[in-house]
Amino acid sequence: MALPQERFDELLHRTALAALFYYPEIAVDDADYNLQSDIDYCLEPVAALGADELNGLRAVVGRVITNPSAHRTTLMELIIELAPEPSPE
Repeated sequence: MALPQERFDELLHRTALAALFYYPEIAVDDADYNLQSDIDYCLEPVAALGADELNGLRAVVGRVITNPSAHRTTLMELIIELAPEPSPE
C-alpha cells in the first residue's frame, strides 16, 4: 500500500525525537519506560502498511532509537524503498 510521503516524514520526525530523548539507563531509572511504546508511537503515521513492512520498520526503528548513528542509514534505505516516487512537477 502506497502512503503519502508526509507519513514517512512524520515517521522520521518521531523516530528522531525518540532517539534524542532515549538514554540507555532509562530502563533502570524509569520503571514506566517501555521502548515498545516509543516504537509504536513512531509507527503510528504508517500503521496502514502491511504487516511485513511494519515488522521490518519496527525492528529498524527500535535500533535507531537506541543507536541512531549505527542504524539511521538502514532506516532511510527502508523508507526510500517503501515511500512513493516523487511526482513530477
